[in-house]
Amino acid sequence: MGAFLLLKTTRKEVSRLARSPNEQAEKAHELYRQGMMLVEIASQLNKPVGTIRSWKNRYQWECNATQEKKRNVAKDKKNKAVKKEVFDDGTKETMRNDNLTHEQRLFCIYYSKIFNATQSYIKAYGCSYDSAKAHGFELLQNVAVKEEVQRLQELKRKQIVSSTDDLVDLHMRIAFADIGDYLSFKQEQQQVIGQFGPVEVKDEYGDKKPLMQDVNVIRLNDSRNVDTQLIQEVKQGRDGVSIKLADKQKSLDWLEKFFLMNPMDKHKIAYDNAKLELERKKAEPEDKEITGTKYNGIPATMIAPAFIKVVHDIEEKMYNEYVFSGGRASTKSCFISLQIIDLLMKDDNIHACILRQVADTLRTSVYQQMIWAISALGLLDEFHCTVSPLEITRKSTGQKIYFRGADDPNKIKSIKAPFGYIAVLWFEELDQFKGSNEDDAEKAVRKMEQSVIRGGDKAYIFKSFNPPKSASNWANKYIKVPNIKRLVIHSTYLDVPAHWLGKPFIEQAEHLREVNPIAYENEYMGVANGTGGNVFDNVNIRTISDEEIAVMDRMYFGVDWGWYPDPWAYNKMYYNAAQHKLYILDEDRRNKTKNKETARILKEEHGIQQNDKITCDSAEQKSISDYKEYDIFARGAIKGPGSVEYSMKWLASLAEIIIDNCRTPHTATEFLDYEYDRDKEGNIISGYPDKNNHQIDAVRYALEEIWRRRGQ
Repeated sequence: MGAFLLLKTTRKEVSRLARSPNEQAEKAHELYRQGMMLVEIASQLNKPVGTIRSWKNRYQWECNATQEKKRNVAKDKKNKAVKKEVFDDGTKETMRNDNLTHEQRLFCIYYSKIFNATQSYIKAYGCSYDSAKAHGFELLQNVAVKEEVQRLQELKRKQIVSSTDDLVDLHMRIAFADIGDYLSFKQEQQQVIGQFGPVEVKDEYGDKKPLMQDVNVIRLNDSRNVDTQLIQEVKQGRDGVSIKLADKQKSLDWLEKFFLMNPMDKHKIAYDNAKLELERKKAEPEDKEITGTKYNGIPATMIAPAFIKVVHDIEEKMYNEYVFSGGRASTKSCFISLQIIDLLMKDDNIHACILRQVADTLRTSVYQQMIWAISALGLLDEFHCTVSPLEITRKSTGQKIYFRGADDPNKIKSIKAPFGYIAVLWFEELDQFKGSNEDDAEKAVRKMEQSVIRGGDKAYIFKSFNPPKSASNWANKYIKVPNIKRLVIHSTYLDVPAHWLGKPFIEQAEHLREVNPIAYENEYMGVANGTGGNVFDNVNIRTISDEEIAVMDRMYFGVDWGWYPDPWAYNKMYYNAAQHKLYILDEDRRNKTKNKETARILKEEHGIQQNDKITCDSAEQKSISDYKEYDIFARGAIKGPGSVEYSMKWLASLAEIIIDNCRTPHTATEFLDYEYDRDKEGNIISGYPDKNNHQIDAVRYALEEIWRRRGQ
């Protein structure tokens, strides 16, 4: 510190007592002579820095260090001794820089040593941390400040010996840093929080009083009083804090190698003493453990057999999304709640969010489910549960579990974790989520995922539901479409150890199977077996491999004409007559595209050959003629009375309609969503609606020669 103040003095010291206006000025001068900086003097005397600076200039202060330096120089000249060259670190010239204010000069000196704008600003201006954080970086943009900092850094770079000393000093501070300088530990009494808020008990007189418990509390020390250069990471939540210092072991290893090569270095004695003290502390037994609750993971006895493989998949991060469908008592919600707690206990930097469609259902369902999981894992002392707001906090780290309803999207968007990011998301009762209409439900869920999961490289998205009766429900269709990043797990009560459920539950399920097999199949086995109005219940969405296609001998091609808003649609398919299965292999779909262009697309992009027969909608004979002129073997479908009804029934009667969602996404959507119309009372109307069926029509036309032959 004194090195910064040696430099600015050019006149002889004069009598101060006669010229000082008051005792405070005298006291300030005395502190200055002891080597204290102007900012520190102002803080101690509770005076503005400008006042102290004006006293210094008016009374021409000199500190003891300046006087001592003058005496040493005179003594050296008198004795004609060879004076060892003193290294000039450049700060003398900085303190004489008229382009900078006094505080800016100090900022430059501090920054050239610690490279931390916020801490340098605090030391130079004596302000709060928040103010320094806001203005420190701005000051670095000042041209004069930037030039002075660059000059000091260049000077320091050229002084190899000085740089080595600084490096050794930094590693010494890292290697022997004491966490007690940064944190304070103590125990406090806090009121116990139960499932429904603060817990009260009756005393010996029958009066209610809060139930208290001892908890470990960790507090951060003021950043102005610690060496922040050694801090690597700080995380702070409402109920806890953690701090991570720079790697001590790396610095110890570096120092060992350095002192092995430089045994006479001036830091060697201090290093040996500090290391000896460190070894002594390690050898002493600890009185008690002050860390958080010890956690050993989910016991194997708490995981149903159906989910054992899922545990490993989650551990290995094989998927981003896990969808659990199943009947009553399949324990899917229990498993998910345990996994959420497990993930938070293993990663202190992530948080979780749990969603249901209606916010009012959260407290009596998933909130209670999470409290059960915490209790089952023996972690009640580790978590703090509140109902206003409805959330759960891990005490030792500040991690959060948020609960939100999709009926208020703004509350989902406004979630902001105190640190880290939200990596775990659970949609409970997935089938109940909806958008502006049922077709938008999947889009609404995806939008919520994007709003919540962001900012990190990990994501665990859980979705659970009991399949509704209607196969047309969006959630039932959702799990039919394969996704390489999604794992679908179906479970029933039969996958759960019987003693978990109890005899009455099993007897009730078996009774329903006898008296109402259809209801049993839906409620307990999780099968969507209702008449949901779907025309095609035989659709199988899966990948069709190149190896399968290689052995298919005869292909069928169909085109449905369209311009706008109805599209032009094309499909290619293969029919296995022996197995009564249809494979849809290729598609195209265009708006406002001329016949000449669609003909080019078929030949160049889909490989249509001159002898490949394409059956087209016969309503546009002109378009069929155009195709023939473009060397495409096109013919019109015969159609006729009853052709729509018969072809639809024939398609619905197939053993399977296998559609590759990657090769033909529009076709997959049409076949899954195609439903009978209903009247005002919800009853199904006979007949097939002529809407959203362009790919279906292309398939019907292509296969006309097959279903017509069978119809005859």
